[in-house]
Formats: sequence, structure tokens, C-alpha cells
Amino acid sequence: MRQLLETEQKALEINLDNSIYGTFAEIGAGQEVARYFFQVGAAAGTIAKTMSAYDKTYSDKIYGEEASGRYVCEERLYKMLDHEYDLMESRLSNERPDSKFFVFSDTVAAINYSRTIKGNGWLGIRFQLHPGGAPNDLVLHVRMLDNDNQLQQQAIGILGVNLIYACYRYNQEPEVLIQSLMDSLHGRVKIDMVRLTGPDFMDLDNRLISLWMVKNSLTDVAMFGPDRQNVHASEFLYKRHVMLVRGSFRPATLVNLDMIKSSYQQFRNEDKVDPKRSFLLTEITMDNLCGIGELDEQDFLDRAELLNSLGQTVVISDCRQYKDLVSYLSDYKIQQIGIVVGVGELLDLINDKFYQNMDGRLLAAFGELFTQNVKFYVYPARQEGSGELITAQNLPVPEGVKFLYKHLLDNHQVVDVNGFNAHNLHIFSKEVLHMLQSGTDGWESMVPATVANLIKEQYLFGYPAERLEFDY
Repeated sequence: MRQLLETEQKALEINLDNSIYGTFAEIGAGQEVARYFFQVGAAAGTIAKTMSAYDKTYSDKIYGEEASGRYVCEERLYKMLDHEYDLMESRLSNERPDSKFFVFSDTVAAINYSRTIKGNGWLGIRFQLHPGGAPNDLVLHVRMLDNDNQLQQQAIGILGVNLIYACYRYNQEPEVLIQSLMDSLHGRVKIDMVRLTGPDFMDLDNRLISLWMVKNSLTDVAMFGPDRQNVHASEFLYKRHVMLVRGSFRPATLVNLDMIKSSYQQFRNEDKVDPKRSFLLTEITMDNLCGIGELDEQDFLDRAELLNSLGQTVVISDCRQYKDLVSYLSDYKIQQIGIVVGVGELLDLINDKFYQNMDGRLLAAFGELFTQNVKFYVYPARQEGSGELITAQNLPVPEGVKFLYKHLLDNHQVVDVNGFNAHNLHIFSKEVLHMLQSGTDGWESMVPATVANLIKEQYLFGYPAERLEFDY
């Protein structure tokens, strides 16, 4: 089991390692990290330079202006890392050939007096693991939870020390590296994006980092793009219109693809939605990933690979209830949110709300989810046995909730998906999975061609069952 060290112990251990040498550049409220290394002593062996370009004009003269006007952003952090690391190499590479160089940077906005800023920041390190070697980057985004400015600054200091220590002490155990970022910080911060890249991490799939972050409670929500790299909502979802499709995608079928395409087109056609500023997210929950037993990382990667190959940005979350994910997105001023659900899932959701809130909180329970900027798009299904088409209009909701449900229909907060392909409604992911794993013919016609080819090429989901016999 990993020994948990105090922040000061970590800083001192780094200071006493004469091979590690670097620069600290901190903007805004993040001027606390270097202080830890100074306070514990022996900092002369670690710190080449510390600086803080607190004034925006002065900062722009060093790192350049930001077109977005935002200074607490990913782009600013990378500019800082680029500038400071170039200086480090140009000035010290000949004088210190045996050193492993690093540059730590952060740009942070802590909670303000009026509480209009909750507190968040970008932290990163560019670091060598071998003298003279090409550097690696670890970049993260943090949301601070303390309701006090000084406590938030203290938390950033601890996080910065954790980050530097983890890169040099846990680089051979990437999940431990991720876990250690929260040392002495549980309940004080949420780390909702981590990206670790570089020559020493070529074999690391960053999508696993997103999974580990949610699994180890660093965050409830993490995201990665079609390029398989982790991303953060603030960098591409701010003030946009977002549609969310939750599913198992094990594997992604023609029904999944039709659900995504038809509902997203309908969402983009809404009067309140600017199609040029709309974005689609596909979501897999931890509940779904663990529904088959213990968490299987390869199963997760198989699902993620199929979605990425279809051009999807993927959310991995521990949000059992939609309202939790809606709350997370609301921090980024999302204009309109569309949520796609199967008709059976909608019935389960309504039943849960009804039977868990029969004590008089029914209206409040529905109000938490069905807010003004949230609309549910309902994908139909065939009733087992009769084959009747079940839609939002004829959904058999409990008698005690019919008045509320009718209100949602009348106000178009729950709508049917138009333009769906009724010929695909007989396809279910579980059946497709069973067919491909058992070697039954015909499953290829139930999934997009891209998905079928990828499953065969990369042997996803255990396809084919007899593969191992030919691997020797």
C-alpha cells in the first residue's frame, strides 16, 4: 500500500533530490506552490526561478495576448509552459547536463468577495524523467470547493506539490499517480481533467486516466474527444447548446446511431438553438460499466474506441441522476440542454421520481430535473409481444403523476424523436454482443459498417471466441 506523505514531506523530498531542477511560474491566486518548497528548506537545489506576472498587461508582454480574453484557460497554461521551458533549456542545459528539468505553471482564479467566481484553475508541469531527454506534460483542471479565498489558495499549493511529486515518484504507476493528486485534498477540490503526454508515456491511453479520475472520486465527470485525448468542458462547451446521449454502447448499434443522428438533427432545428454553436456528447456511466460485474478497463476502452471512431466526444460520469450532470454543465453557461432517452428509460425515470417522492415532494423532484433550458427527446420502442409502438405520447405513466407528465408534454419539455428508423427497433446491443461473442452470423448487419470493421480488426468485446487458438 502506498504511504501517504504530508505536503511538506513531499516538497522536502523533491528539494533533496539534486537531479530535479526547475522553474515556477504562477498567475493569479496560484502563487502558493513555490512557497511550500521555500518553506521546507533546501530549495536552492530545486528552484531555478519563481515568478508571477500578476498584472495582465505585463503577463501579455511575456506570454502574448489571449484572443478569448480569458486568462484562466488551457491555452494560457501551455503558453506559460512553452515560454518558461524554452528559457530553462537555453540558459541551463549546458551548465546542468545531469539535471532533470521541469517547469511548473498555473493560472488560477480563487473565489472572490462577492462569490461570483467559485474558484478554478489550470495547473501543469513540463518535466524530464532523464537528463537531456525529451520532456513530458501533465496538465489538469481543478475546481475548488472551499468557501474561503485563503483556503482555496492553500489547496492550490497542496495540489501543485502533489502534482510535481507524483510525476517524479509515481510515473511508473499511472493510476497511483492520478490517485495521489488528491492527497490531503479530499472534499476540498474536484480535478475534472488530467492529460498526461510525452515520450515516457507513449503506451498510456489517456482515456484510462478519465476512467481512473471518476473511479477514484477525483471528479464525477470526465471527457475525451474523438482524438482520444482528454478535454475539459470549459474549453469547448462554454455558452453552447449541448445534446447528451447516455447509453451502454456495448457495442454501438444501428439503433444507437439512428438515435444520435435523428435526435441531434431535431435539437439543432429548435428555435432556441443555434446549430453553429451546438455540440453532441455521448455518455457512459460508472453504473453501466460496473453493471456487468467488476470494472473491466478493456471493456471500457472497447466502447470508447467505437464511439471515437464514429467521431463522438465521450463523457464518463458517476452521475446516476441526470440532474447531477445538468448541474455540472450549468457551470459553463450552457444555453439549451437536450437529453436523449429511450422510452423505457423515461418510464423508469418517472416511476423513480414518483415512488420516491410520494411524501409531497413530487413537484420539487420533477422541478429539479425539468428546468426551463432542459428538454428530453424520447426515442420509441416496440412493446414486447404486441409490437405496439410506445412513444412519449402513450407512455403508461403512474396515475398519480399523469397531471405533471401532461404538463411536460404540453410545454414541450418532453418530445418524441422525429424521423427515426422504425426498421431498426428490433436491434438490441445485448443480442448483438451475444452473437459476435458466440460466433453467430448476422450481427454485422445490426451495427454501422465502421463498427463492424473495427470489432473484427481489433478483436473488440472478445471477438471472435476462437481467436486465441490461432495466436500461437
